[in-house]
Amino acid sequence: MAESGVKIGLEIHVQLTALKSKLFCSCPTDYRGKPPNTNICPVCLGLPGVLPVVNRKAIEYAIMVALALNCKLSNKVVFVRKHYFYPDLPKNYQISQYDGIGSTPLCRDGYLQIRVNGKNKVVRIRRINIEEDPGRLTYPTGDIATSRYSLVDYNRSGIALLEIVTEPDIHTPQEARAFLTKLVSILEHLGITDISLEGAFRVDANISIGGGGRVEVKNIGSIKDVERALSYEILRQRSIVAKGGVVKRETRHWDSSKRITVSLRVKETEEDYRYFPDPDLPPITISDELVKQVMERMPELPDHRIKRFMKQYGLDEYRATVLVMEKWLADLFESVAKLYSNYKRIADLLITDFMRWVNEFRLTPRDVKATPQVLAKLLRLLDQGVISIKIVKEILPEIISKGVDPEDYIKKKRLTRIADEEYLRNIVREIIHKNRKAALDALTNPRAINYLIGMVMKQTRGRADPSITAKLVREELARLKEEK
Repeated sequence: MAESGVKIGLEIHVQLTALKSKLFCSCPTDYRGKPPNTNICPVCLGLPGVLPVVNRKAIEYAIMVALALNCKLSNKVVFVRKHYFYPDLPKNYQISQYDGIGSTPLCRDGYLQIRVNGKNKVVRIRRINIEEDPGRLTYPTGDIATSRYSLVDYNRSGIALLEIVTEPDIHTPQEARAFLTKLVSILEHLGITDISLEGAFRVDANISIGGGGRVEVKNIGSIKDVERALSYEILRQRSIVAKGGVVKRETRHWDSSKRITVSLRVKETEEDYRYFPDPDLPPITISDELVKQVMERMPELPDHRIKRFMKQYGLDEYRATVLVMEKWLADLFESVAKLYSNYKRIADLLITDFMRWVNEFRLTPRDVKATPQVLAKLLRLLDQGVISIKIVKEILPEIISKGVDPEDYIKKKRLTRIADEEYLRNIVREIIHKNRKAALDALTNPRAINYLIGMVMKQTRGRADPSITAKLVREELARLKEEK
């Protein structure tokens, strides 16, 4: 249900991490973990006499995104200078694009269809720009609000960045999350970015309610935090209005640790940036031939992949969608599916227990130690009756975090399923003898049988075959009834 009077527009900044060099120079893009201010050159810093040269691959990646988001491509790319005096921009301007007189962004007027609460919704894309990333500010003695001073690292300066700007078609934090989740899935399927890298994905959210001033919350670093920041900001603005105040136009910072927004400055207007075409970068023609070449290299996109999963693997729409929205998870599913043919069981394992532990351990895809071969082996052991589903749930965290072999782990921990009826019957009789009252209750209350079965499972550490155990418990209760 839409929040009454709430309008949300998003500006998503995505680094093209698949590039090997920066947008306008040959400096490598592998800047993370490097000593501060070592991954730079005169072009990055805008020193006198240097000339930028556009990375052609960045243009091709941007065209790919424009096509995936149903945008209308411009016939040429015009770069502009966006002036503002921040310490993270050594040139005192940013090379970007602008939708105005004498300039044009890469594309306009796109859209992305999302599904929220069982209903389809279209979110319009206003434009997509290519621009350079500024440097990175750090706050050694606190956070942005409390640190006594700031330091700047220019290693990130000049990294190729896409700015994807939506229309204010989003009305709830949940819609924003659904939009960003699908957008990220598209970008990852295109193979142009890895958002798990620090700083590769940042969102500026613009929120207004009931005709109040538009507030921009800057540099939100994750989809979950976008949802949290929007929820907080909507409540904050509603509180101001409820008290008779007026929401002022401003820029705010999202403090992810405190989960609040903090005022930074009065919001700038477009005129404050003094855009004008960059005289060092001539317009780049976007030819039909170039667009055709990019289209031919386009990989399978999420919507098509969902339909294929439903047709090829017999999955329902929910399972297929959950898998595909995390590209690496969909890739893992297909790798396991080549080795094991119960596709619904693979999907259920990955969607529920597998992802629960990945999130619990806070792992990125590259941190997960589970291989397709090991997961397929685990499921085969379950099918063969060697282990129970309870044992699967016990082993899975070890497979994910340490990459253990399930067969070795089972032998070491003695976790094989117990199917020996005589052995289990003795345990059942012992449980019934020690829990006489519960056994008598089970004679008239079928639900009490589950308690006895649970006691057997507890004593065998989950190794007892559930169906055999249930059968033996009923047999022994029938005998007890005859004796009574």
